Amino acid sequence: MARHNDLGRHGEDQVACYLRERGFVILERNWRTGRLELDFVCMDGGVVVVVEVKTRSASEERPEELLDWRKRRNLLAAGAAFLASRGLDRELRFDLVVVSGPERRIDYYPEIIDLF
Repeated sequence: MARHNDLGRHGEDQVACYLRERGFVILERNWRTGRLELDFVCMDGGVVVVVEVKTRSASEERPEELLDWRKRRNLLAAGAAFLASRGLDRELRFDLVVVSGPERRIDYYPEIIDLF
């Protein structure tokens, strides 16, 4: 496996622990439909939360640059597909978690679709 894939997998493992510690219930990890993927689908109370994870070896200064319009469009489409596949009629929120730097600092950004 390529080094960047290892970095991403370790970042996602760290985020899984982070989410559980904060009371999220992880429904799916790396959920796919066609060419669309969701890193995590969780429950936060009664809200379904899609959590996008970005892991970087260097510290990130501008998280909004990690989600261009195509990525946001794909997240929205994949989130809707997930809800439809489960027959869920619930509120859907999109959050971003950035794991960065040698210390693997976690920065959490809720409601990224509206934020950026």
